[in-house]
Amino acid sequence: MSKKYVIGLDYGSDSARAVIVDALSGDEISTSVKHYPRWVDGKYCDPARDQYRQHPLDYIEVMEFIIKDSLSKAGSDVAENVVGISFDTTGSTPVFVDKSGTPLALLPQFAENPNAMFVLWKDHTAVKEAAEINELCKKWEIDYTAYEGGIYSSEWVWAKALHVLREDKAVREAAYSWIEHCDWMPALITAKQKPEDVVRSRCAAGHKAMWLEKWDGLPSEEFLTALDPILAGYRQRLFRETYTSDVKVGNLTDEWAKRLGLTTNVAVGVGAFDCHMGAVGGEVTPNVLARAIGTSTCDIMIAPYEQIGDKLIAGICGQVDGSVIPGYVGLEAGQSAFGDIYAWFKKVVAWPLENILAETSIVDAETREKLIEESVNAIIPKLAEEAIKIPVEESTIIAVDWMNGRRTPDASQEVTGSIAGLKLGSSAPRIFRALVEATAFGSKAIVDRFAREGVEIKEIIGLGGVAKKSPFVMQTLADVLNMPIKVARTEQTCAFGAAMFASVVAGIYTKVEDAQKAMGKGFEQTYYPDADSSQKYEEIYRKYQKLGEFTEKSL
Repeated sequence: MSKKYVIGLDYGSDSARAVIVDALSGDEISTSVKHYPRWVDGKYCDPARDQYRQHPLDYIEVMEFIIKDSLSKAGSDVAENVVGISFDTTGSTPVFVDKSGTPLALLPQFAENPNAMFVLWKDHTAVKEAAEINELCKKWEIDYTAYEGGIYSSEWVWAKALHVLREDKAVREAAYSWIEHCDWMPALITAKQKPEDVVRSRCAAGHKAMWLEKWDGLPSEEFLTALDPILAGYRQRLFRETYTSDVKVGNLTDEWAKRLGLTTNVAVGVGAFDCHMGAVGGEVTPNVLARAIGTSTCDIMIAPYEQIGDKLIAGICGQVDGSVIPGYVGLEAGQSAFGDIYAWFKKVVAWPLENILAETSIVDAETREKLIEESVNAIIPKLAEEAIKIPVEESTIIAVDWMNGRRTPDASQEVTGSIAGLKLGSSAPRIFRALVEATAFGSKAIVDRFAREGVEIKEIIGLGGVAKKSPFVMQTLADVLNMPIKVARTEQTCAFGAAMFASVVAGIYTKVEDAQKAMGKGFEQTYYPDADSSQKYEEIYRKYQKLGEFTEKSL
């Protein structure tokens, strides 16, 4: 049998990666990663306002680079035998488009306008709009948040769209419709960009846009215009049908086949969000919680229809038929910050290095830069090395992990993080340990919510950078949850999951479960909880809960 290859493309918050996989054996042939150039330069973002925008050119330029770069690392016969491509992206990350489906930022008059760009998932400028959506939903004859955990988030598309339309008259007048990042990438390379032609992701629409089959798709025109007349007409210019990621959008166009160094035989699949495809790449099965642990976390489960029935699970990020694996209800939860909290503390600790040492004249400029780089890179590993030595019972500092708001349980981007129990003897490693414990406690709150709602969790899988690179964090997580955590062997689980879907849309496998069995690489290690530590963490967790209640009431 001739070789057949597929490409999985994973668009994260800071960079995108491509992985070329042998679709028959599951062997990774090559990979490539590149950061978004404009994002790296800090353009179009204002962290003080929680504004995070990305230019569509970043997505296009990076795609061309990573595909061609990964092909250059593969064998000479690989390109002609690539048969499928699928995308995953962060979400909700929408952009306004014109009638042709072109993102407004690609038009000359909007090239430098952040409101015409993709609004990244962690952009929290729409807190007010999210609150208005929640208020109206509770009064309306249909609660459109019912299948999205009962609370709409400022991280999701309708809140973001409404905020941008209100804020920017020029964008408002030019906009015809909106599209999610995970829908735009397949549309772009198959020439199906017009809003009426876009094949929309069930994953994105169900979890973030309040789409549901039984109420005829998106929220009604009456609801949207009651929210704000500015939304008039959008529903009819959007979509009624949505599709699972085992569906083919089309084939590469001649133009994109040439630009990417591939053939027009390449089938392109319906996109989805990163953590949903990551769960597939991590070989998720029913009643297993797959945790993509990076800058934030996204927690994914699949449940049989008979287990969920008519049950509405409160406080999560949605329950959507087929959003992960067709034939199951996909359940999503997560934390708005995880690794980002460690990165924040690293910046705090590194401030003297980057602002005082950077100006010293004691050493030459080259040596100074090397000293700063070496020191900054060593901060987190050294903190972890010292923090692990601190006994659990000495964890007298308590932190709450809401530095970027709270995704689940019970979404709120208005809450903030907090740290209590500080003393004059509180060292950086002790504070760091408290932050690591806080992220673990936030994880426990999610697991406890699933249990309270009657969703059984039999196993936990760890995916992503933190799961593979930080034994201290993962052991703490296992101890706090009092459950074993298996770490997926695959390095790029999101991209690998996209590759699995690509093999299905290319016709190599008939369903995603078959692709998982044939291509999956299993698990590289398991973290087992320490019984004594788990018992001690029960009391500390109760303190975390009390501090969280106090923090939220003090807003």
